[in-house]
Amino acid sequence: MDELTRVRDWDTGAEGLSDRARAAARARLETAITEESRGRTARTGGLNRRLVLRTALAGAVAAGAGVTVVVTRDGAPHRTAPLHTVSAAEVLRRAADRSRTANRDLPVPRDDQYFYTRIYVVQTYLKGGRTRTWTDESWMSVDGSKPSLRQENGKIHHDPPLGKHEVRWPPTVYSELQKWPTDPDKLLDQFRHGMKSSLRNDVDAFFEGCMLLMGPRVLPPALQAAAFEALSKLPRIRLDYHDATVAGRRAVGVSHPGAAFTFLFDRKTYDYLGLRTKGSSAKKVNGEWKQVNSYYRTTTLEDIQVVDRIGQHH
Repeated sequence: MDELTRVRDWDTGAEGLSDRARAAARARLETAITEESRGRTARTGGLNRRLVLRTALAGAVAAGAGVTVVVTRDGAPHRTAPLHTVSAAEVLRRAADRSRTANRDLPVPRDDQYFYTRIYVVQTYLKGGRTRTWTDESWMSVDGSKPSLRQENGKIHHDPPLGKHEVRWPPTVYSELQKWPTDPDKLLDQFRHGMKSSLRNDVDAFFEGCMLLMGPRVLPPALQAAAFEALSKLPRIRLDYHDATVAGRRAVGVSHPGAAFTFLFDRKTYDYLGLRTKGSSAKKVNGEWKQVNSYYRTTTLEDIQVVDRIGQHH
């Protein structure tokens, strides 16, 4: 149903759909889908599925006083801000251009310092639509040689220093990140661990990119842009219009069908806003752990600083 999100650039300043117009739009769309699925090409002039669905939706939008309607995965229409038709790869390339000036004011962290982060978390459960929010503050040792204080879902965790044979991946030490390639093709090869493109290897590459950009870390110049450009070369990446807002900003997502992560970008500026993940709650039933409620979790980095001690903000 992703093709239904391609109708853009209608006047979103108009009033919302009336109940009558909304019902008419839904009926017209469902009729088009039913006719196409039964192979009734006579009524559509032999149009292919994508054009049938786009035409049906365009007619529904026109009937609804110029309001853009997007049919989400659960079939519920809602209004959305206009977004020019671009590919997922193009969104990532524009995000790369935008990121070249990001975090320029952050100093190069010393190994003995800390990353201070403030992260806003929104967790929405699929059943019932219940939403929970947290603002988590954490202080993570740059090289892992010192204890760290991490807040997760409002709960504080005291993490010991890394063990002798423990390492972080991707690294957080700046000198290690400087060794990473900033050529997108070479970086993509590293994300794939030198393996050829395949569904499994591409999912792993997408995951590696998510881990690098998730932070907290200070990336050398051009590395973040190179990461977005490298991921733009992956086959099967797709746009996701499910996300309406992130920290008050209209967002569009870029995801991979085999991964649980979605990159979120501002729809107008292509600023990188954060990540959305899909997870589930576990409950013990008859002695066995079972997944009982799935949710979407959106994390937005509100602040990152390089500080000298736990408790310091600037």
